[in-house]
Amino acid sequence: MTTVERTRVAIVGAGPAGLLLSHLLAASGIESIVLDRRSREEIENTIRAGILEQGTVDLLVETGASTRVLTDGNRHDGIELRFAGEGHRIDFPALVGRSVWLYPQHEVLRDLVAARLAAGQDLRLEATVERVDDAATTRPRVIGTDAAGRPFEIEADFVVGSDGSRSVVRSAVTGGTRGDLFREYPFAWFGILCEAPPSSDELIYSNSPDGFALISQRSATVQRMYFQCDPDADPDALTEEQIWEALRLRVPGTELQEGHIFQRDVLRFRSFVAPELRHGRVALVGDAAHTVPPTGAKGMNLAVADVVLLHTALVALLDDDDERPLDAYQEVALRRIWKAQHFSWWMTTMLHSTPEASEFDHRRQLGELRSVVESEAGRTYLAEAYTGWPLETRLV
Repeated sequence: MTTVERTRVAIVGAGPAGLLLSHLLAASGIESIVLDRRSREEIENTIRAGILEQGTVDLLVETGASTRVLTDGNRHDGIELRFAGEGHRIDFPALVGRSVWLYPQHEVLRDLVAARLAAGQDLRLEATVERVDDAATTRPRVIGTDAAGRPFEIEADFVVGSDGSRSVVRSAVTGGTRGDLFREYPFAWFGILCEAPPSSDELIYSNSPDGFALISQRSATVQRMYFQCDPDADPDALTEEQIWEALRLRVPGTELQEGHIFQRDVLRFRSFVAPELRHGRVALVGDAAHTVPPTGAKGMNLAVADVVLLHTALVALLDDDDERPLDAYQEVALRRIWKAQHFSWWMTTMLHSTPEASEFDHRRQLGELRSVVESEAGRTYLAEAYTGWPLETRLV
């Protein structure tokens, strides 16, 4: 027998977008139910990168969602662009007065889960959402089964899809059409986690004749590094020495701190924007609405920007019966989404080699990189986009 329940907002997906939205809604006096197919352990222990923009950090701290981002996260005041054997630092505070924080996504999730449970959030994990019905009505319904396999139906004033790139909710918004705007890149990142001290105080983005590499960090004893590879590469095919040799070739002039590699994976590169972000009383945020290549460090930050806008729209709708902000949500959100898509594409194509690249292409890339680092305007644009544009809250 199906259990039917009521809530004001049903949020499908307990990632950063879904949990942050529930946090902001609760502060506005709007109750919600959050559902996710994963267990708490899976949510909190799936290791993913995390460069947080200044605006994201400010929001997490000011709303009480996280204080650890300041105590456990690492503030970075710049990045290094390395090419032709030389490093060029982009000084964020000097150029735009902002910084970024290295704070992995799973740490953000631990903070958000703890905050929401402490506040009494109705968080339903290991629940399978099958579909969303009646999107065009004032009572959309979420249909699925709970952790015990019992069917449920949740009737809400509004449904939000924050359930990632394989979103179930998306079809209720787009109607299942294939109007997606999509690009797949002919390369991927071979990523490792290793036991070693940091090789650099800040991230190094390196363009080399052998391909791209990113030297990142996780902690004082664990580091994250990537190098460009074929999308179909087998992460288990290389020995540890072969991996280190590939990284050394791609960051000439940098002494890498090497150690035991305990995790390796291949991350494909895709850009995607859904044809619609909202239909009736259902809307998409985060990876359910868009994905970007990781080169520009925009993924989680773009999700946060979506959430800030949708929170404003939902407060107006549910408290004041004002639909105008909701009607503007898609148009305003897409402005930032496409700026982020461009920046991520720009950083990616400037730093990576494509399989068909000619000597002309390689030399043109070097010219582009020099145009950036030798120009205050070029450095300022990179710093402005990387640290994040101001979060938009006004919809009408």
